[in-house]
Amino acid sequence: MALKIAIVGRPNVGKSTLFNRLVGKRLALVDDRPGVTRDRRYADGNIGDMDLTLIDTAGYEDVSDDTLESRMREQTEAAIEDADVILFTMDARDGVTQLDRIFADRIRGVHKPIILLANKSESRESMGGVGEAYSLGFGEPVPISAEHGEGMADLYQALVRASENVFIEEVDEPEKPIRIAVIGRPNAGKSTLINRLIGDDRLLTGPEAGITRDSISVDWEYEGQNIRLIDTAGMRRKARVNEKLEKLSVADTIRAITFAEVVVLVMDKDDAFDMQDLQLADLVEREGRALVYVASKWDLEEEPQARLAQLKAMADDKLPQLKGSEFVALSSFNGRGVDRLMPAILKAYETWSVKVKTKDLNDWLSMATQRHPPPAVDGKRIKPKYISQIKARPPTFVLMATRADSMPEHYKRYLVNSIRESFDLKGTPMRLNVKSSSDNPYAAGGAKSGPERFKGAAKTAPRKVLKAEKEEKFSNLPGKALEQKAKAGIKPKVKPLGGLKASASKKSGTNAIVGKGARGGARQVSRSGRIRTGQKGGAKR
Repeated sequence: MALKIAIVGRPNVGKSTLFNRLVGKRLALVDDRPGVTRDRRYADGNIGDMDLTLIDTAGYEDVSDDTLESRMREQTEAAIEDADVILFTMDARDGVTQLDRIFADRIRGVHKPIILLANKSESRESMGGVGEAYSLGFGEPVPISAEHGEGMADLYQALVRASENVFIEEVDEPEKPIRIAVIGRPNAGKSTLINRLIGDDRLLTGPEAGITRDSISVDWEYEGQNIRLIDTAGMRRKARVNEKLEKLSVADTIRAITFAEVVVLVMDKDDAFDMQDLQLADLVEREGRALVYVASKWDLEEEPQARLAQLKAMADDKLPQLKGSEFVALSSFNGRGVDRLMPAILKAYETWSVKVKTKDLNDWLSMATQRHPPPAVDGKRIKPKYISQIKARPPTFVLMATRADSMPEHYKRYLVNSIRESFDLKGTPMRLNVKSSSDNPYAAGGAKSGPERFKGAAKTAPRKVLKAEKEEKFSNLPGKALEQKAKAGIKPKVKPLGGLKASASKKSGTNAIVGKGARGGARQVSRSGRIRTGQKGGAKR
């Protein structure tokens, strides 16, 4: 089990920055304005060889009324009670403030190790604030800079000394939980729903809209199954999002949808399925996540049966790509219908994870194409041949067919809807990839062709090209050409005189060349060695 540490202090002293530094990720939202963090957030981190469970908390405010700041203070006190070691963080540039002294008096009675951190100590001007920190009565402060990562070695040594007498219980590694993201517009009742599910006021709630800013994860166990509920910030229409902090919250919500497995879309029963709800549902489908609709504040509905039937018909009509998704109507205020939510989530998760046998798929393909044959494009009919499921979560299928690029989109939708009805995959997003059955995977550009290799320049060339190159290389002057050929190592060819045939010289066994006679020209030698005169009957004497 890791050492559990709570990072506490007044607002805007760098608690979330230190939290992100120790976690190694930018999980918590960070901004220059105070009071960005409101809920307490848990995450696993480490420093050196020490495993940590970190708790990021809201800035401490000295109020005790019914305001939002008072509820934030209660979350901070709950984190202090849950932690093994407390990191009391103050701003070294501002020095010790009155709120620092009030908070120090508040935690002085806590019988747990307390480490005083003087954050933002990267400059010379902050040394005065480090000296003032001694007056808080927690011993020597540890100067650090969470933004630049300075002082982490000193923090590690302080944590080693503080945890010497802390008993850390060893527990088995839990099974991987099902990640469930709860999304919706602001003030739809997402945090209240999670608190009702787990039976604890774990998340900050209230009548104010937009209380939740970070995506807060809560680990829970339901009937032996590990569950991780993720509370997200409310998402308004993009045109209304102007502030930087709200843009960061929306990006954090989209990230939670991306890494979730089941998404619960919470809607107000009075204006369910407006434009923003439809866009959120479409985003979930494009990300390939299982979806469950929730109509909240159902205790205020006067005609629940008729309204529920109307909302289900509206969902199937406006979101046909998610037709048949689970729909739950509930009230987080009094708990009505909340017990039906987790069975619906587990059913959607099971459908999302289904794997269909290849034999059953091909039997279905044969019947589906007989009932509705593929259309003919440009006078040629498309022939589906084979289908298989290559992955689940979401179910993804590959269909092999001739002329796959020409298959119309409406026929693909027909096949997807037929799969959904035949194998009871209602509500879950599906993927169908159509590939050509005649494609050669080893051809250039194919799936198994591999990178193209350089084979080098050609070793042979046409004879005419080589001859032309040689003629251009040597000079046209006879003497100069012989000199160039001698340097290149090319021996000149010697032609026999007077048209002496090579065959005649070889047959006579001699290579002698007879000089010119009186009549001019070359004289040929017969096989017997006699000189031919060219006259009939032999030469005259």
